[in-house]
Amino acid sequence: MNSFNRRVAWRIGFISVLLGAVASLGAWVVAYKNAEDATVALATEESRRLLRHSDALELSGPDAGERARKAVKTLAGGLFDVAEVYNSHGEKLASAMTPEGQEIEAQLPSHPRPGSGESSHQSLKLDQGRRVLRVFVPLKGAVDSGTAEVHGYFEGVRVLPPWQRQQMLIHALSGAVMVGLASLLCGATIYPVVVLLSADNERKAREILDSHLSLMEALGRAVGKRDSDTGDHNFRVAWMAARIGERLGLSDRAMQSLIVGAFLHDIGKISIPDAILHKPDRLDSGESEIMRTHVAQGEEIVSHIGWLDEAKAIVAAHHEKWDGSGYPRQLAGDAIPLSARIFAVADVFDSLCSKRPYKEALDFDAAMSIMDRDTGRHFDPRVMSVFRPIAWDLFEALEGGDDQLARRRLEDCVRRHFGI
Repeated sequence: MNSFNRRVAWRIGFISVLLGAVASLGAWVVAYKNAEDATVALATEESRRLLRHSDALELSGPDAGERARKAVKTLAGGLFDVAEVYNSHGEKLASAMTPEGQEIEAQLPSHPRPGSGESSHQSLKLDQGRRVLRVFVPLKGAVDSGTAEVHGYFEGVRVLPPWQRQQMLIHALSGAVMVGLASLLCGATIYPVVVLLSADNERKAREILDSHLSLMEALGRAVGKRDSDTGDHNFRVAWMAARIGERLGLSDRAMQSLIVGAFLHDIGKISIPDAILHKPDRLDSGESEIMRTHVAQGEEIVSHIGWLDEAKAIVAAHHEKWDGSGYPRQLAGDAIPLSARIFAVADVFDSLCSKRPYKEALDFDAAMSIMDRDTGRHFDPRVMSVFRPIAWDLFEALEGGDDQLARRRLEDCVRRHFGI
């Protein structure tokens, strides 16, 4: 199992367990409440039936109290441990209790007279872990009386026996376990689907990235074909810029922009006439002005083309200088994008150390002397402080003119920072 699959497994497992715990708790509460409601419904229905059988629903007349007493004696010890009947004014007409009912009577909280004509109940937890259900049943007269007037109400208290509490707990636990297992099963089912989709997305993303990088290389080669000075310069400066960026601790995202921008920095030269681009001697002032337009041309080419837009910072500012004497915008200091400041060091170093039609390559000491002289004028001092310790290694790597080596090293950087 690779690292991604392990992360997916852990995350799905964690979420499944978390959701299972929350859902199980909810299922427990709902199942317990449903079991409790079923007990209350049974008690309410049975109490109504017995009260009706005892004629206790009709509390008018001189024998109302006797009928109430007869009813509560029947109910106490059966469904209820405390059975009481009250008239419409809230006066107790009759009461009967079991021994256990007498023990808990003092623990029961007082209650106001029920104000509605509907049954209600309370669930209470008393001392010694005893749980009781307290029901209130309105007494609306005999079945055949045809009246809905409430004449009083019946109060019944049932101490849930251990077997019933256990039954309710088992019912709630069963529901919670089923919900929890269902959540874990869903997680186990989702995992392979997520891994499969992720692998497919990763494959497609790599294909798109590979296409982008191939396009980047094709554009760089197109510039190289027109500019005899360029050659494999793009590979070398992109690799050197990447090395500097790594030492500066740039993020992968910033490194991607740095590599693409360094590779395509001279893309605007496609628009420069061959007579100027291929001139073996130094350019005159007019020709230099035309050559300088390659910056604006390159900026226009890479702008608004999705991922190529990331190259814009270097394409637009690779000829700016730290002291503001560069072109085309005369940016200075930190106003110059960091990637362009990094590239400037790599670009000039490669130019000094490479043979061109109009000059010979300089040795390392001569090149570094010029680089040090221009630090604070052309180059960012902080970038130079990072560049100096690796300058000799870069020079040695490129001194033999093995451009294939530069390509392979750049490819390694691309794979590392583009996640290939």
